[in-house]
Amino acid sequence: MWILWAVLLIAGAAAFVWWESRRWEPDRNRFPVQGAWLDAHDGAADWSMLKAHGADFVYLSASEGAGRRDEAFDSGLAAARKAGLQLGAVHVYDLCAPADAQAANFVTVVPRDDALLPPAVALDLDSRSCPEPPGEAAMQSELTTFLNQIEKHTERPAILMISRTFEAHYHLAARIDRNLWVAGDFLDPSYTGRPWVMWTATSRLRIAGLAGPVRWVAVHR
Repeated sequence: MWILWAVLLIAGAAAFVWWESRRWEPDRNRFPVQGAWLDAHDGAADWSMLKAHGADFVYLSASEGAGRRDEAFDSGLAAARKAGLQLGAVHVYDLCAPADAQAANFVTVVPRDDALLPPAVALDLDSRSCPEPPGEAAMQSELTTFLNQIEKHTERPAILMISRTFEAHYHLAARIDRNLWVAGDFLDPSYTGRPWVMWTATSRLRIAGLAGPVRWVAVHR
C-alpha cells in the first residue's frame, strides 16, 4: 500500500510542478521589462491580451537562412504595433548558408524603421539545416559579414541570441562584442561567461489569447 501512496504522491508533485511551470514568470522586481518572442508556429495572437498580460515588447521571427521568411511577420508587425507593443525582428541564422544571401533575406523582410528594437540573430547548432557546421574562423568571418550588412540596414548593433550548445561549440561570447540574449527555463543562465541583456526565461508560459506556450523574455538592465 505504501508503494501506491508513494507513486501517487510523486505523480501529484509532478503534476503540480508542471502546472506551475505554465504560469511561472521572472520576478518583476528584478526584471521590470518583459516580453515575448513569437513566430508563425505560435498561431494567431491576441495582441491586446498579450499587452494586458504585461508584455512590454515582442520580438517576431522575420527570416531564416538565405530564403525562408516567416509568413506571420508583416501582419504581426502591424497588429502588435497597433496594440502599443515595442517590436523587434529575429533572424534565425543558418551556419551553412552564405552570409550575403542571409543578410539580403533579412533586409528584404524587415523595414528600415527607427522605431524597431535592435535586430536579434538566433544562433544554434541545427543538424538538419547544417549537418557539417563550419570551423570557428569561418563561422566568425561569415557571421561578421552578416552582422555588418544588417546593422547597416537597421542602423543599430544586433543582439546575439546564443544557445547553450552553440556557445559550447564556438565560444562566441568572447569573440564578438555584441549584447547577448541567452536561454534557460527558470534559472538565470551563466554559460556565456559574461553579462547578458536578454533572457528567454521560459518556453512554457500560457497566456490567454495565444493558443500554445509562449517564449517569455526578460530584460536585464
